[in-house]
Amino acid sequence: MSTSTIRRALTAIFSVTVMSLSVSACSGGKSADDTTVKFGYIGDYNGASLLAIAKQRGLWKKQGLTAKTSAFNNGPIQIQALNAGNLDYGYIGPGAMWLPASGKAKVIAIDTLTYADRVIGQPGMKTMKDLKGKRIGVPEGTSGDMILNIALEKAGMTTKDVQKINMDPSTVVSAFAAGKIDGAGIFYPAIGTIKAKVPGLEEVASTVDTGDSFPTAFVAGNKVSEKKNAKVIKVLQQANDWRQKHPTETIALTAKMLQVTEAQAKADASHVRTLSTDDLAAKTKSGEVDAWLKKLGAFFVRNKQLDSNPDPSDYYDGDLYQKAHAE
Repeated sequence: MSTSTIRRALTAIFSVTVMSLSVSACSGGKSADDTTVKFGYIGDYNGASLLAIAKQRGLWKKQGLTAKTSAFNNGPIQIQALNAGNLDYGYIGPGAMWLPASGKAKVIAIDTLTYADRVIGQPGMKTMKDLKGKRIGVPEGTSGDMILNIALEKAGMTTKDVQKINMDPSTVVSAFAAGKIDGAGIFYPAIGTIKAKVPGLEEVASTVDTGDSFPTAFVAGNKVSEKKNAKVIKVLQQANDWRQKHPTETIALTAKMLQVTEAQAKADASHVRTLSTDDLAAKTKSGEVDAWLKKLGAFFVRNKQLDSNPDPSDYYDGDLYQKAHAE
């Protein structure tokens, strides 16, 4: 699939999504000042835990900010909302990192390393070869799309070898459970929901098996001020260190925010590797974070989601992250 084709397809998805933002998230115009923060997130441990902590610990108020949070189904929709002025900030998984890499947003902080993504198959479909010619549901442009492409590449296959069907995550869950698709590129906790309905499903491929690092991140709209970004980064860093020191309490806060059981939140968190702010700042300074992003960028180029692999400093504000950490 050509880059232009992918972009046209994503634009079509975004155009439909924008019309439904009033249903799935809080809409509105641009912030009147630098004290209100419109923050999007995905309803999982990665996307919600720091926001839950920041609210409970009063971290926004300490920076003179008021946060308004909105739930979204995936990262690409949040990037569109950023560009439409409906959000100031959002959360994305590794599969959506090609969007800031293409200039559509700025990464202001790395959140976690996630290993929640899988290609799953109906009972008995254990390999990618078993899925050849089969219907595979995937939220395009997300980490579910990413793991599908990784698995196809490893098996010596391409998207032409399967019937790839673009679906939002909730539709993947219902379609797989109903047997309307044979496989999916999807992620936990959605997979946990599917397993409850199809307990014999096969985990055909996993990001765990690759040995690579898959960073999640918080992104800012390109027009948001550096002053505001610095304050938000500070909130995220303080929440991150509290999460690192209080994992059990974080699971409870996240479960409350997402209205799920603590057992569900704990299972979700089991696919995540958290890092302290000290560690993230050190890895930013050493270039290790850049190496993670550069490797993802090379993958996106191979899959024609990017024309070229930019320098991570073009879209990851690591200097501001380190500066906020030092203050």
